[in-house]
Amino acid sequence: MIKMVALDLDHTLLTSTKTISKVNELELKKLHEQGIKVVLCTGRPINAIWKFIEQLELLQADDYTITFNGGLVIRNHDHHELAKTGMPKQQFRAIYDYAKQNDFPLDILDFQQVYPITDLKPSIYRQMLAAKMDFVPTEFADLPDESFSKGIMAAEKNVLDEAVAKMPAEVAQQYHIVRSQDQILEFLPVNSDKAAGLEQLLKQFGWDFSNLMAFGDAENDAGMLKSAKIGVAMGNATPAIKAIANEETVTNDEDGVAVFLKKYFD
Repeated sequence: MIKMVALDLDHTLLTSTKTISKVNELELKKLHEQGIKVVLCTGRPINAIWKFIEQLELLQADDYTITFNGGLVIRNHDHHELAKTGMPKQQFRAIYDYAKQNDFPLDILDFQQVYPITDLKPSIYRQMLAAKMDFVPTEFADLPDESFSKGIMAAEKNVLDEAVAKMPAEVAQQYHIVRSQDQILEFLPVNSDKAAGLEQLLKQFGWDFSNLMAFGDAENDAGMLKSAKIGVAMGNATPAIKAIANEETVTNDEDGVAVFLKKYFD
């Protein structure tokens, strides 16, 4: 029995104009009122998507969000941290050295803000994110000695294509690397993804993946689509994601989430 619906944001729940359509909003509110857990799954911190949480009224005592692509499971109303996975500064040394040698950009995120690494090529992550989040330009050597959620390479598609193609195996094996968008390449802790965060949350309620439905469109959604009892690829999803999913709906600009939910739950 499906008891939880997990939703990627960009190009899945959100339209091309970065909004939740009224059709999707009403359908998700209806399910939430019926006791189905609605869980937003994002690479961003919770403050950067707070308007969506408020729009969907996900503010009950047991409403949670998966943030930092699974790195942090957080309760919405009081920001209590249920589960957290990070990396120390020195774990980013390999990808920093690779970026410096090949003139690639790098942003490193803790669980509250972004550190654009200023002794590397400038990044376009701030323009792409377009969200309420603090950016603190910093040289790699001056990063604080704390736990970080992930690294980001944000650049034009051809630049990231090159970064992926040239990356040595000894660098790649130190991270869980996902291409969340054509212009964003993410470096997460090994074995950390949206599925890992959702597993922790499902356990909180005494459930497992047989109780999960998940929607996604891109590489960073693969784990949760593969693990969920019902993994739904958007009509605009990549071919690889459509191959992983066991269901498919129409595109994010055609209310694909609501279309599938209505068909399934009705």
